[in-house]
Amino acid sequence: MKHFFLTPLAALSLLTGFAACAQNLDAQRATMRSAIDNAERGQFDANAAASLRNHPLYGWLEYSALRRNIDTLGTPQAQDFLKRYQGQAVAETFRAAWLPALARRQDWPTLLANWKPGNDAGLRCAELNARQATGKADAQWTSDAQALWRSSGKSLPDACDPVFAVLASRGGLSPALRWERIDAAADAQQPAVMRAAARGLPAAELAQANDYAAFVDKPDARALNWPKNERSRRIATDGLQRLAKADPGAAEQQLPQYAQALGLSAEQQGQVLYEIALWTVASYLPDSARRLAAVPESAYDERLHEWRTREAMARGDWPAALAAIRKMPATQRNDSRWRWFEGRLLEKTGRPGEATALYRAAATEPTFHGFLAADKLKQPYALCPWNPGDSAQAKATVARDPALVRAIELFKIERPTWAAREWADALTRFDDTQRRLAVEVASTNGWFDRAVFALKGAQEQRLYTLRFPLHHDDTIRREASRNALDPAWVAAEIRAESIFNPKARSPANAMGLMQVLPATGASVARSIGMSGYGGAASLYDSDTNITLGTAYLRQLMDKYGGQPYVTIAAYNAGPTPTARWQTQRPNYDPDFWIETISYKETREYVARVLAFSVIYDWRLNGNALTLSDRMVGKVDGARKTFTCPTP
Repeated sequence: MKHFFLTPLAALSLLTGFAACAQNLDAQRATMRSAIDNAERGQFDANAAASLRNHPLYGWLEYSALRRNIDTLGTPQAQDFLKRYQGQAVAETFRAAWLPALARRQDWPTLLANWKPGNDAGLRCAELNARQATGKADAQWTSDAQALWRSSGKSLPDACDPVFAVLASRGGLSPALRWERIDAAADAQQPAVMRAAARGLPAAELAQANDYAAFVDKPDARALNWPKNERSRRIATDGLQRLAKADPGAAEQQLPQYAQALGLSAEQQGQVLYEIALWTVASYLPDSARRLAAVPESAYDERLHEWRTREAMARGDWPAALAAIRKMPATQRNDSRWRWFEGRLLEKTGRPGEATALYRAAATEPTFHGFLAADKLKQPYALCPWNPGDSAQAKATVARDPALVRAIELFKIERPTWAAREWADALTRFDDTQRRLAVEVASTNGWFDRAVFALKGAQEQRLYTLRFPLHHDDTIRREASRNALDPAWVAAEIRAESIFNPKARSPANAMGLMQVLPATGASVARSIGMSGYGGAASLYDSDTNITLGTAYLRQLMDKYGGQPYVTIAAYNAGPTPTARWQTQRPNYDPDFWIETISYKETREYVARVLAFSVIYDWRLNGNALTLSDRMVGKVDGARKTFTCPTP
């Protein structure tokens, strides 16, 4: 898109025209939604849909009808669709469905005529099959097929099997190429792919390859007699790493014999020891400290540095935890989280005077640990909102982009996958300013998660009103008050769970704004006497969802002694692991308890919700309850102001 300037009169005309267009789309939305649903059921009537012919989503309506009969669709009709919608996301979505249908009917010339390069391995194989079937398996074909063979150590689609069969028959799969894929599959710990790649090797090599695959599947003493070469060492390392994930004790016991028999390098042994330690410490098993100490420092990465610190914290070994932080690389150690904990550990080891500078550095960041550091220093929270000052005309211009219009409309009729494709297509043509304005347009239309996925860089992260939307605030305040909860916390839960999408649904069937499970919703509705509860479908109603979600939070708060940080963990992970963490580390300071949660998702979730609560308090009230008080359920403590610190 080009930048241009509008006169005030032209800008007014543009905005008025856009508003009229939006009103027309509002009026037709229900009709278009119904038409697409009918088309998917095989009830598309072009004459009945004539009134929608100029609607931005008419292409998706046609696509829905064509997709239903994709295996019998005539070529002229399909090509006409591609021509009319050339350059649009709907055309490429259709192409991705039609080409496999052409492959199934072996209409190779039509497939070649309509194929476009892409990253889909199945479509790449379909195109290679088409070229071979039409006599175009030349040297370039061989090179392309070999590149696909090399592309991954993981399983490829079934459509690729005929390609590789022809490649092998033409002498294009040498033993060296087969071994190349076997090695890659071993690194990916895919023994079935190793066996498939080995077919066609000479008998002696085939036997060796299958033995390698068997070892990756389950280490066996036969490996002690393998050839003492680099491939044997590599595959032994792969197999032992795979074993370490399932049974770190067995991997630790078996490593020495294979290391000696095959001559594993110090680096290879370190790779296995890394996995042994990682899968031990992730559950805080008794041998965690010893196995961590056995890993060479050269094998440590950021993840294992964190786990070494956490493991020492979980044992209450404050000197060891401090030493672990100080072994982190500078970029990791300077993160606000580890600056906070380095300061805390200095205090725990009797050196509080050394902690102040670390807290001061951490407190410049608007994060969970940065807010805690500001509390420690008794200073305002750091927050530097950015207001780009874009004009209404600039936003209106972006909002008129046809792909963005389609994306917004698809979102509004609850077609999120299609909406995301149109969104991605629009962003390919936007510069950074236009992308940011597109996020504003999406947010204005209730599509709030675009701010999470599309804003980039430190400056755009300061667009707090976009990144932290606030909707249904009257209901949030009402239900928070009814349940004696902080409304900022309720808003933060919604932001963390659904990003304010009332139609959100998780793979576990959690539904709506606060991602309430149907069984939980029914149970809570009974317990609070909600006579009008209409079952699972009513969880998509925002008021109902917030009512049940906040009541459930209250129940958890009562169960966990009024401790929000434990309640938040239970809301995410459930009661069983939460009870285990409480039993393992009773009476821990909240920050240490949160950091030693063994589930990464829950550990980050608890810190995220608490930090979001501070920002939502700012959004709701202009100031905030201190995080230190909020974390432990103290709602009547001092409140903090916000300031933008001087760089």
